Amino acid sequence: MEQTIQNQIDQWLNGNYDEATKSEIRRLMRENPEELRDAFYKDLEFGTGGLRGIMGVGCNRMNRYTVANATQGLANFLKINFPNEPIKVVVAYDSRNNSRQFADITADVLSANGIFCYLFDSLRPTPELSFAVRHLHCHAGVVITASHNPKEYNGYKAYWQDGGQLVPPYDHQVIDEVAKVIQSRKVLLNRNPELVKFINKEVDTPYLEHIAALSLNPQAIQQAENFKIVYTPLHGTGITMVPRALEMFGFKNVHIVAEQSTPDGNFPTVVSPNPEEKTALTIALKQAEETGADLILATDPDADRVAIAARNNHGKMELLNGNMTGSLLMHYLLSQWKAHNKLTGKEFMVKTIVTTELIKDMATHYDVECYDVLTGFKYIAKKIKELEGKKLFIGGGEESCGYLVGDFVRDKDSVSSCCMIAEMAATCYNEGKTLFDLLADIYRQYGFYKEDLLSITKKGISGKEEINAMMEKFRTNPPKEINGSPVIKINDFKLRKSHDLLQKTDTPLTLPVSDVLQFFTADGSKITVRPSGTEPKIKFYFGVKEAFGVKDDFEQTSERLSAKIQNIIHDMGLK
Repeated sequence: MEQTIQNQIDQWLNGNYDEATKSEIRRLMRENPEELRDAFYKDLEFGTGGLRGIMGVGCNRMNRYTVANATQGLANFLKINFPNEPIKVVVAYDSRNNSRQFADITADVLSANGIFCYLFDSLRPTPELSFAVRHLHCHAGVVITASHNPKEYNGYKAYWQDGGQLVPPYDHQVIDEVAKVIQSRKVLLNRNPELVKFINKEVDTPYLEHIAALSLNPQAIQQAENFKIVYTPLHGTGITMVPRALEMFGFKNVHIVAEQSTPDGNFPTVVSPNPEEKTALTIALKQAEETGADLILATDPDADRVAIAARNNHGKMELLNGNMTGSLLMHYLLSQWKAHNKLTGKEFMVKTIVTTELIKDMATHYDVECYDVLTGFKYIAKKIKELEGKKLFIGGGEESCGYLVGDFVRDKDSVSSCCMIAEMAATCYNEGKTLFDLLADIYRQYGFYKEDLLSITKKGISGKEEINAMMEKFRTNPPKEINGSPVIKINDFKLRKSHDLLQKTDTPLTLPVSDVLQFFTADGSKITVRPSGTEPKIKFYFGVKEAFGVKDDFEQTSERLSAKIQNIIHDMGLK
């Protein structure tokens, strides 16, 4: 064991930690020293989604001590930034194991530091926390969640007063404050009950009212009386809000998957509570076939992401990926805003750099500006804040099933997205179309876009080193061609430089520094390489496209583009 790691372990064994924690450390020393090493070799850091990690003992794990340290660091940062005013923070939590305990510890530390804390009295979706920050005029917010990660994980997302997650430089400054706390070991833990207020309906009601006001075509819902929806919260917080929101929109034929309706941090019916994975929707797909449903909606544990399935050209339920759903939703918003004469030239959309270019093409067609931002919904929120009062945000999203309609929430919101997707599907239903029919119409106009993601997991210290080596290789020795097509442009967001290989010129990139590379080829393909900010993974995003005529076959075109992506993966030596 390296001496620095051993020193960390000794500090926990000899420090003011509970006996159960010390006993677990001793057990790992005897039975699993490698796991112990991983638990202590570094401190948890904020990534694109905040603090996130496996639950357990150690400074590299989610536990009561790392949560307390993070909260003390946040409290210190708030007091530095707002020295002469009473500070308010709102705290929420999801259905994961230990989430309520971590939320209580967060409230303990905040109130002990003289900070007023609104604490939801039961679990709530992450987007409602974002709404609550603005609605309650708070300086910050915290939600305890690990989003769609496996059951072993939990996390800590910090929000600023605009309702968006912390962005640079604030996130790094909070980390600096947390590091000082770890070094000084000065954490205030004794709750001041006078500074903790439990909340529920006073936020629930206005949040749902704002969502109901988003409806663009309520008549379509009234006409679609036989339109059937199957909804699953995957044992998460979506059950608290999604059914209520759908009912307020006017949907009366909603079937909830009973086996997955009870919040449970063990997620007993799924291997992983990630709605992007087809296996997570097995029960919902079965129920949809049995009931003849037209649409499946599935939300992740903290209800910020939504995945959907709809009837394909053969009448079978088929899962759509995040880019397909996002393209459909943004098309619906643009076309409805146009139909209602709401487009004035001052509207905009936002997507992440790894999300399909189809959204930008559609926005351009409607003379609506579409901005690209780094991966992480906090950057979409940042762009909304920058343009507040200047332009009107229509909607935006990212390829990982995260979407936002309207700007009263500043994070991805599956509750409002479920309602708008259902309204879109009901509109198609009244026209005798499925969502796949609508997607084909979009492809005929803009081209058939196909995207995929390859995620490679590299755990532990050695894994981090492997990921760094892979990025260094692609950066210093980039491919000259990919799948037989010359690379014509490289965007390096770490160096903030776009290199045009045809013109042999460099152009500065305006987005913040990030360890991301993008390769663009002559045949229109886009490949993005990015280490995850929240998981021990390196991710490869692939986007290809071709023309799609009226007589072209949807499935054949899709399969051909999928084969092209597989050829790119093979050519880049990734499989």
